[in-house]
Amino acid sequence: MPSARPTGRRTQAERSDATTARLVAAAQRHFGRDGYATTSIVAVAATAGVTKGAAYHHFRGKADLFHAVFVREQEEIAAELERAAAEEPDAWSALRRGCRRFLEHCLDPGFRRIVLLDATAVLGWETVREIQYAHTLRVLRDGMRAAAGAGHFAEGDLDVRCQLMFGALCEAGMLLARSPDPASALTSVTAEAERLLTALAAPGSQAFPG
Repeated sequence: MPSARPTGRRTQAERSDATTARLVAAAQRHFGRDGYATTSIVAVAATAGVTKGAAYHHFRGKADLFHAVFVREQEEIAAELERAAAEEPDAWSALRRGCRRFLEHCLDPGFRRIVLLDATAVLGWETVREIQYAHTLRVLRDGMRAAAGAGHFAEGDLDVRCQLMFGALCEAGMLLARSPDPASALTSVTAEAERLLTALAAPGSQAFPG
């Protein structure tokens, strides 16, 4: 019978996972504060309390580390959107609250820098969208389906309308990221986003009637 591992001693896999987590957390701070271009692996390793060699053992390079940070950002915002939606009394209110919360989150400097300003240039549009499909875009799509199931959102091609709404939210986030006064811009941007969501929810989804 195998002997039990002594209490308090971690396995090699656990130590490796802990080091990876420290590196990702440190990189998230550096990329969010300083941007991708000016962040170095050396600086991230120092913040994480590991050597440069250890950093390269866990990640092939800076772009690979940024990929892990972007995934973490998406996981965090998706969880935040789900928590906010869960506080609402019905599916339509939850969908509207989720869209508003996403735009509010765009005011976070680290999120703006990593997700809205640097991600596409570093990872490429296809990789960014693939990761978003698994997280933020998934939350939006699930919200639209729930609203449609409850009669708050017209039946039809929800995937197309989801893509349109998500693209609008991302562009709105970019507007906020580049605004000299993003907090003030949030009010008008949120109002326009809500108008678009309402138009997309209507029968026929005539966001651009004419």
